[in-house]
Amino acid sequence: MAENTSLEQAFVRVTEKAALAAAKTMGLGDREESDRVAVEAMRGTMGRLNIAGRVVIGEGERDEAPMLYVGEEVGAGHGVEGAKEIDIAVDPLEGTNLCATGASGAIAVLATAERGGLLHAPDIYMDKLVVGPTARGKVHIDAPVSENLRSLADAYDRDITDLTIVVLDRERHRQLIGDIRKAGARIRLIGDGDLSAGIAAAVRGTGVHAVMGIGGAPEGVLTAAAMRCLGGEIQARLTPLDDGQKQRAHKLHITDFGQIYNTLDLAPGDEILFSATGVTDGKLLRGVRFFGGGYRTSTLIMSLPKGQIRFLDTIQREDVHTPVWFQ
Repeated sequence: MAENTSLEQAFVRVTEKAALAAAKTMGLGDREESDRVAVEAMRGTMGRLNIAGRVVIGEGERDEAPMLYVGEEVGAGHGVEGAKEIDIAVDPLEGTNLCATGASGAIAVLATAERGGLLHAPDIYMDKLVVGPTARGKVHIDAPVSENLRSLADAYDRDITDLTIVVLDRERHRQLIGDIRKAGARIRLIGDGDLSAGIAAAVRGTGVHAVMGIGGAPEGVLTAAAMRCLGGEIQARLTPLDDGQKQRAHKLHITDFGQIYNTLDLAPGDEILFSATGVTDGKLLRGVRFFGGGYRTSTLIMSLPKGQIRFLDTIQREDVHTPVWFQ
């Protein structure tokens, strides 16, 4: 049966359910199981919504991802008059390794827009530069690292040594890490989760000033949706690392790997909604916290049409006879 509720409330529930399912596997060391339960929870919750949704960023291609694959139709509104037609980008568990090991920064994420409002990006790598509103328009992905850091410092009216740049801890980033250190900025190396890091770069108080380096293209689209709502900026270039990734891009008729994508290229929609719920504690969101009679979640929900950015702290009581212990 379809649920009739506001899309924002509905999507908060979708990411909360995915985060809750994943959090129950935290620290068990099984990243595949963590991802599986998050996907199932997200798909099941979306399936009851009165929407005609189409997944444009998902868990992969249909043969490789039986649920929430690219092109899958979700929601109970298909064929129903008046049901909202939307494109959906999902990452049911960004940071599978983080969840499996109990490390910080794992989140459940969903972004939606009107049809055509989110780029159908191939599941390959993408070189990215993400900054917040303060530095928007003042950096360029092709500029030398030292020049971008100087521009960042000028934008924030501080020294380069006061900047913190997030980079995925990968061998491919050895030169980038060396250039950042040589320029004098601080680096926060992360094992996974450049999407949550990108969002943090656009939120004051997180201590993150930019994200640099190569990560997943699907996460780049989700980051762009968040930047549209937050006023930040992402610049990106598709960077296939092998022939298989090139073939994935070619299937979508993408052959120009020199093209620079900006925020609007990746997320051009006017009706973007974005929801992210913490699975494990991070700089941006707290993870799911369990107590005897329920659980507590932390969610970021953003609406581009309304210009709203909200942080929701929700306590769900599963046993109304058990007292709530705030922690």
